[in-house]
This record gives sequence, structure tokens and C-alpha cells, in this order.
Amino acid sequence: MGWSVLLFLFLSGCHMRFASGSKEALEEIPQHPMKTFYDFSVQDIQGQEFSLSQFKGYKVLLVNTASKCGYTSQYAELEELYKANRDSSFIILGFPCDDFGGQEPGSEAEIAEFCSVNYGVSFPMMSKVSIKGDKTHDLYHWLQRQELNGKDDFRVSWNFCKFLINTNGSIETMYPSSVSPLDEKILLWLKR
Repeated sequence: MGWSVLLFLFLSGCHMRFASGSKEALEEIPQHPMKTFYDFSVQDIQGQEFSLSQFKGYKVLLVNTASKCGYTSQYAELEELYKANRDSSFIILGFPCDDFGGQEPGSEAEIAEFCSVNYGVSFPMMSKVSIKGDKTHDLYHWLQRQELNGKDDFRVSWNFCKFLINTNGSIETMYPSSVSPLDEKILLWLKR
């Protein structure tokens, strides 16, 4: 047998050991599954911890809200949608936010009173969150970044953007402020 054949066999054996060793090494690296909606906790409007895992198996409409916005009247449509569907494993979660035009300047107590008095809101409202900038809430980082949510990069550009979360805790889609909560696309999603 020539030297070149022996060298080839030796290098092939080294490659096979290296490759199988690499595979074993890869298998030993712990795999971190992508987070779902259920992995997050937030604070409700009274400042109490609110685990989103309580909605496993639910369809969720998550919306960033503001009291002094041209879309504020959507609170009425959101409440109508919630009342019509709350008995069918569906929940709406409102997240007040002052990031867009300073249109949610009030305290949590003022926001809660505004929602109750003006729109009879009965779906859960959360404490104010930041959606953009250095103080972005972890949930909104997840909602807006494909590498975190596994779906897409979504940009919340104004108040009353709506995220639809499916029963597996993944993002179905997002609709901008201009889409009514009673839009046919959302109603069809609820019926599926």
C-alpha cells in the first residue's frame, strides 16, 4: 500500500472521529426552546403580578391603548368583542402606553377610571408599559422581534395595534390601529 493511500485512510479516520465527536458535542449543548406568550408575566392595572400562563389554550387579543387618541373609541368595540366571545376561551388584554404622542399621560388609577366610566371596560387592563426605546417591556420585545417570537418582525407604530395570539401561545398576526376590533378578519379568526 502506498503512502498516499495510508495517509488518506488515516485522515478519513480522523475526520470520522472528529465528525462523530462533534455530533455528540452538539447533542450535549442544552437546547432552549423559543419562548411563548405564556412565559411572560406582567403587572395588572392595580400593580399585581399577572401571569400570562393562565390563558393557556385561549385565543388572546393584545392591544396597546391610550385615553387621548383618535382611536380611543375602539375601547367600545373591544368591549363589544369581549362580551360576545369571553365564554369561548377568548380574552382581551389592554396595555396602556404613553409612547405614541403622549396620549396616555394618566396614572393607572386614572386610566382604570377612564376605561370604566367611559367604556364600561371589563376585560383585564395592565399597568402602563413602554413599547419602544430603552425601556421596552420584555413582552413587547418578544412581540416585535422575529428572532424572539419565531413569526415575524412586527412594528407597533401607534396606539391600538392588535396582536392575535393563538391557543399555542404563538403570534398569529398583528393588525395596525386602523383595523377595527370588529373587523371581519378578526371575527373569522375567532370562529376558527
